[in-house]
Amino acid sequence: MRRTKALILIMLTSSFVLLMLYSMLNLQFTNSQGVAEEMQLADITNEAPVISTDTSIKENAIAEIVSQSESVMYTTTKAVQLVTFSESFINDIPKSGAYWNRKLHSFLRQLDATGNVSKLVPLNTHCQPESAESLHMNIPDFRNYPELYQNFIQGMDCRNPQILIDQPRKCASAQKVFLLFAIKSTPRHFERRQAVRETWGKERTYTGGLVVKTVFLLGTSSSDYPNLDKMVTFEAKEFGDVLVWDFQDSFYNLTLKEHVFFKWAVHRCHHVSFIFKGDDDVFANTPEILHYLHSLEPEKASNLYTGQIISEATPLRDVNIKYYVPQTFFDGAYPAYAGGGGFLFSGALLRPLHLISQYIPFFPIDDVYTGMCFKALNVFPEKHKGFQTFDIREQDRDNACVHKSLLLVHKRNAQQTVRLWRNMHSPLLTC
Repeated sequence: MRRTKALILIMLTSSFVLLMLYSMLNLQFTNSQGVAEEMQLADITNEAPVISTDTSIKENAIAEIVSQSESVMYTTTKAVQLVTFSESFINDIPKSGAYWNRKLHSFLRQLDATGNVSKLVPLNTHCQPESAESLHMNIPDFRNYPELYQNFIQGMDCRNPQILIDQPRKCASAQKVFLLFAIKSTPRHFERRQAVRETWGKERTYTGGLVVKTVFLLGTSSSDYPNLDKMVTFEAKEFGDVLVWDFQDSFYNLTLKEHVFFKWAVHRCHHVSFIFKGDDDVFANTPEILHYLHSLEPEKASNLYTGQIISEATPLRDVNIKYYVPQTFFDGAYPAYAGGGGFLFSGALLRPLHLISQYIPFFPIDDVYTGMCFKALNVFPEKHKGFQTFDIREQDRDNACVHKSLLLVHKRNAQQTVRLWRNMHSPLLTC
């Protein structure tokens, strides 16, 4: 009997000791796992490029991990960022029956007394395309809109496409990136991208240690063109400068491309000093741009938004025009904005732009939408005569000396870009 009691006592004691050891080990493992997860999140920008080989991110496990990590970082960013809508932006949008106006003012009614948006749920929390029936109830002549316009409005709240090709190490160099070229392109424009790579968008360190990096912003191949996704995947691996999101590349998706770039830059390149945002058919004078940026006073540099400024513009109501905007969709004038062919802005504005762009309904013209975002932040565009987004005199378009004093001209094809760059930097050139 005594032997049995002693045996039971030993078993109970052993069980208790084992339980204590297990709890200690489990706690240690949990803590280690948490540290590992924090290290993984902190080192996210040092990962290898994430590239989907079959154009479907859903089957790419690595990309899914990156996406989840980005979501965590994004949540952290939201928690510490404070952004306020400017009074000038709110007051300049008429309270009318136009759909976009109603959508914006319905949201603005949720702001607190200071106009703060930090505690509000973004417009893009869930992607649920609006039904044609619902839109017809809200826009009486919706069925008379062009088909592509109808498609744009139905998908206005779909703001978080998955990234198919990423370049997480783009800004992970030891030196801080001074200027990031973010160039809007489409899958079929390889020749234009290559011309940029070989000329003004070439990644290098300029005099004074000014680091220049380049990314090209793409959606997937349009249904009206051959599928070039596999060629783009190869190009991304070869050059390491292509970003692709899971939406169809089209004119009406340029605003979406702007929005996802803000998100990418906040996560991947948030320390960049300046961003040049432009098209793949512009000619940029990189040394002159760097000289201008490097000469800026700190206060001006931190709030920079400059280019060729379009002021007092209003919507075009002719359905046959590319920039057509129906009266029942938007009412009012446009804010002053920099032409989308190419403009510069401060890297310090990336986080506020990213946040504010989640609360302003998408607009079908991307540079107008960007102007809205800047105005909502109380940042106003400054004209720079070196930006010529509507081109220069025809007789000067091949003149390298004329281009040496400019920051940007639009448009130039790939051959003109290569020739101009070569002539501008020839030791034989005398201006």
